[in-house]
Amino acid sequence: MEDTNELIEQRIRKVEELKELGVKPYGDPYEAQDHAADLTAKYGMRSKEVLEAEKISCSLAGRVVAMRDFGKAAFAHIQDSTGRLQIYLKKDILGENYKLLKKMDIGDIIGIRGILFRTRTDELTVEVESFALLTKSIRPLPEKWHGLKDIETRYRQRYIDLIVNPEVRENFAKRSRIIKAVRDFLESKGFIEVETPMMHQIPGGATARPFRTHHNALDIDLYLRIAPELYLKRLLVGGYERVYELNKNFRNEGISTRHNPEFSMLEFYIAYRDYHFLMSLTEELFAEVALKAVGTLKIPYGDDTIDLTPPWPRIPMLASLEKSGVPAEIFRDTEKAKQWARSKGIAIPDGSSLGKILDEIFKETVEPGLIQPTFIIDHPVELSPLAKRKPENQALVERFELFICAREIANAFSELNDPFDQRERFVSQVEAKKAGDDEAHEMDEDFLRALEYGMPPAAGEGIGIDRLVMLLTNSPSIRDVILFPQLKPEQLQ
Repeated sequence: MEDTNELIEQRIRKVEELKELGVKPYGDPYEAQDHAADLTAKYGMRSKEVLEAEKISCSLAGRVVAMRDFGKAAFAHIQDSTGRLQIYLKKDILGENYKLLKKMDIGDIIGIRGILFRTRTDELTVEVESFALLTKSIRPLPEKWHGLKDIETRYRQRYIDLIVNPEVRENFAKRSRIIKAVRDFLESKGFIEVETPMMHQIPGGATARPFRTHHNALDIDLYLRIAPELYLKRLLVGGYERVYELNKNFRNEGISTRHNPEFSMLEFYIAYRDYHFLMSLTEELFAEVALKAVGTLKIPYGDDTIDLTPPWPRIPMLASLEKSGVPAEIFRDTEKAKQWARSKGIAIPDGSSLGKILDEIFKETVEPGLIQPTFIIDHPVELSPLAKRKPENQALVERFELFICAREIANAFSELNDPFDQRERFVSQVEAKKAGDDEAHEMDEDFLRALEYGMPPAAGEGIGIDRLVMLLTNSPSIRDVILFPQLKPEQLQ
């Protein structure tokens, strides 16, 4: 065992001593009938006298997280998945088994059976009649775990984080409730959940750099999906009208408080609707999920209170730029837009299209102020190779991005179902890729063939599940809502 110390060595010796006594240090299944939180909720208000008269039996299994030994008696707290409860172990009751307490440490997992009572300090407690050691803990739990100095260790050793920080455990339980509420909402609207491939021969559905792998049997390169979009649209061609997928995407990008290379995304598509319909549906979805998960539409986040009450503002992208002080004269001139951006210290790579320049300006000038829920609509066509053009302005597309707390949390558009226009867009993307844009789309002939069979008018949306959970749990980093976020390799000694 690496990185041992005296405490670990003492516990290893206890394992051997337990074996010599005929006690399994890693024991058998244990049928516990109760949980700590349930017992507290049901009996927490009963008086000492009532508990003594009723003699309520219970059984629990959990981890020892605190212990005080008084020689012939001991108090401990055990923690299960619902919370903590105090237990009382007395030599007169346990007899010979009481000596096993000397082999027990904080961190061990035990099973107990006993009777509920109240101590002199009026704490609900279990008087233990029998107990069993289920798992001997070799490594001591840390005494101090909170604070920024431990933040990376908390992410890396999430199993300890969950043991010692109940609020972390509750956040991930809340994440589960949020995801269930999302599924319940969509299914109540007639959507069906589907699964599409995780490995793609052609990466597509988003502008992002993919992870590459190799399939030995076929001797071809494959890509972990950056988005399921093109496969979900194929299902619309096949006759499904309302589909969704809630699963993982993978993007070979940097790691930050907002980005993890593996993340959870919801994408859903509906035939015969447009992006206006999706904006109303999104407001309804967020409101229902918030009420089910946290019980309110006014969510504390950092120093702000986010009000999810519909309706939310719908602001054209170019209008938002103009309102923030960007001159409208640059909206149609690539060189002027580039010069203006660089004069403001905004980095613009050579060869950027007008749409990409305006997007970079938007990120610096508008996005930081979008705290309350806001739909930014009608984006330049260069930014949206899969979206339908606006009939009255072919340079823009019917698209929205939803911003909350100055970050994008959803992206949607009326879907492009014109195979001729789609082919032209793909050709432009291929040219951009040749020019050095490694996030541009590749040509996908099978998707074009599907469109040629006919895809109905439709709208589709992607919602970042991790960012939604961040919002509803008041978490500042995406790592706080992913159980095992990607980290740099640990240097073990």
